[in-house]
Amino acid sequence: MIDIEQQVRRIVPDRFESLVSGVRFGQFVSVGVVGAISDNTVLAVLGLAFGVSDMWAKAVGVETAILVMFLVNEHWTFAGQGDTGRRSFAMRLGKSHLVRSGGVTVQLAVYWLLTQWLTVELLVAGTDLWFIAASPLAIGVAMLVNYVAESIFTWQVHADG
Repeated sequence: MIDIEQQVRRIVPDRFESLVSGVRFGQFVSVGVVGAISDNTVLAVLGLAFGVSDMWAKAVGVETAILVMFLVNEHWTFAGQGDTGRRSFAMRLGKSHLVRSGGVTVQLAVYWLLTQWLTVELLVAGTDLWFIAASPLAIGVAMLVNYVAESIFTWQVHADG
């Protein structure tokens, strides 16, 4: 049986080996699920209850998810990484937003392609819910970009030891 983690470790430079942590990646994905729930809840509420256009509702959902995920990552996934104090926290929050801008761009581009470019309908009780179903697909594509960028730039896991 092929050990995928060992295969990845062979091609990842030693300096970045901490990126291949199955435990940390599992935590990151778990946090991503919390973020996805936050994102999709805001998307659904704004889109269905308030009639906000799906791209604007998605943008607000993404920002909500970024804040929720940052806080969970700060206190769980990357707990103990980085300096303590309000200034360091604020710097990590700013870096996180800057770093995640790449993932946000990927996510919004994929979401736009799925909802604006493709002609797909997902009718449930007479309501087209494709704009909600497309969101987790876009989130999944952006997740890997975010994991690598957050690990390297926000929490600097490669600087361990």
